[in-house]
Amino acid sequence: MDKKSKKPSRSMDEWLREAKSDPEASQVGMFLVHNGVVRETPKSKVRQGMDDGTVVVGMDFSFDAEKVEVAIEETYKMEGIYYIKVWLNEGQLQVGDDIMYVLIGGDIRPHVIDGLQSLVEKIKTECVTEIEQRE
Repeated sequence: MDKKSKKPSRSMDEWLREAKSDPEASQVGMFLVHNGVVRETPKSKVRQGMDDGTVVVGMDFSFDAEKVEVAIEETYKMEGIYYIKVWLNEGQLQVGDDIMYVLIGGDIRPHVIDGLQSLVEKIKTECVTEIEQRE
């Protein structure tokens, strides 16, 4: 993986202004935002309860843009989803850095929650590579 510098984070105020001016905005009754952040607790401890005593000090992060686009297209097919915007960082990230932002808008809360859950899961499991750097 090349050692690209991380990208500057995005403004949710700007994203929401843009989303509310979208042609589909009149169909949207709710927006949800996911902001993934690099944490110092290793994924293995959080997900599987395995504690080897190390902490995360950084992460190498990359993604496959074509796979992300497919995941977004699939999410648009879900009931009640009318707006999606995704930003993914890349390069060498530090604890506290933004990994991703996902903004999703839809008609009602259950549809938007399901859409966000589905899209973030697809991105995390099918589209990105996260390599934790530990001490």
